[in-house]
Amino acid sequence: MCTSIVEIVPVEGMAKRGDEWFALTQAVVAYDHARHAHLGDVITLDFFNGGLEPGARAAVELTLESAKQLRAALDRAIVAAEFEEAEVRGKGAAPRLVQAA
Repeated sequence: MCTSIVEIVPVEGMAKRGDEWFALTQAVVAYDHARHAHLGDVITLDFFNGGLEPGARAAVELTLESAKQLRAALDRAIVAAEFEEAEVRGKGAAPRLVQAA
């Protein structure tokens, strides 16, 4: 059964397929049954460039627990990066604390 849980956001960055890098324009975060992993329902992260051919994408399927661990790691890295920008490089970002999940 489809969950219809889908979030689409614009992104700026790069992804790699084979030996080639390509620019990203969007990311899709969804919760639904796995298409490729031998798992039940998964969080799918799909990064792509809508202006390129369908193969211009990078996708992963994660268990809900793995997705939570990834989110926590991203939160910690973002806080550290904001501190780096504010304190070390003087760009004025306000550092804040994030509790680990």
